[in-house]
Amino acid sequence: MGTTAAMARPARSDDDVVADRREWVESQMREQPAVGWRRGQIQRSDDDDGHRFRRGADPHRRHRTRASRVLHRFGDISAHAGAGLVAAAFVVVWVAVGAVWRFPHWWETVLYSTSASVTLVMVFAIQHTQSRQQLATQRKLDELLRTQPAADDHLIGAEDAPDEELQALADLNMADRENATDPN
Repeated sequence: MGTTAAMARPARSDDDVVADRREWVESQMREQPAVGWRRGQIQRSDDDDGHRFRRGADPHRRHRTRASRVLHRFGDISAHAGAGLVAAAFVVVWVAVGAVWRFPHWWETVLYSTSASVTLVMVFAIQHTQSRQQLATQRKLDELLRTQPAADDHLIGAEDAPDEELQALADLNMADRENATDPN
């Protein structure tokens, strides 16, 4: 029954869908003008004297907790190529010593516990550093959008939008892409 009803409806063109999405986004903007992500107005703070990156200042230490600095340092060290070589050498030595001692039962337990602990710490280090980098990238993209006169200010801070609005904006973007690549 549901299939025949869906088949009986006239097919909507992509232009109609895009127009509906655009209208929905505009109506949401009219209904909730105070929602900050739509405004795209990032105000400079009063204590910002324009010298945020003075020569000699360590930008990685500014305004971060000690835990954040430790996680970033750990992430930097573990991302180095030498860290992979050290880990590989550790495994080779572990196997060699285990072979000499004929792999006692506790040997495997220590290996599993160590690898699980390192994995757990690495998950948090990677998650923390990736989250900070993503936030920084979003702020940079927001600034680029804000400075471009032809850019759509509605996209600034879109990562904070509800799922429906984000999907509507994505559909609009896809329609714009198709129009840009259409030779007609």
